[in-house]
Amino acid sequence: MRLALSATLPVALLLSACGSEPETTPGATGTPAGADAPVAAVPAGDATTVTARPVAFAQCASCHAVEPGKNGIGPSLAGVFGARAGHEASYAYSSAMRASSLSWDEATLDHYLKDPRGTVPGTKMAYAGLKDDARRAELIEWLKTI
Repeated sequence: MRLALSATLPVALLLSACGSEPETTPGATGTPAGADAPVAAVPAGDATTVTARPVAFAQCASCHAVEPGKNGIGPSLAGVFGARAGHEASYAYSSAMRASSLSWDEATLDHYLKDPRGTVPGTKMAYAGLKDDARRAELIEWLKTI
């Protein structure tokens, strides 16, 4: 039984980045696994300001970094708030994203994070979207700080 459970953990982690609902601990009362874990501190703006990463960013972190110019599967999210879509010069965005002429303000981020493919048809982002309004709002507030 222990082997079967440990073999499913990597698959569960991969699926969590694809927009599926968070894993729950077997026998738990619906609490997402790791939800009670401490959040990481991330420098924001200048080196003296520290802001806690929201829980919802765990899914984003599988593809996006927050360090300027450090791209992964997705572009760095450093300075994304207030920027135009496709602003990270060292990232190969889809032609749909480059042509979108979006600016990442609160309303646009809210719409995009809820339904990326509906907002920018043809985007490379495979994420299904963050449907929880409160978590999305918390994530957007945090994105303003990085």
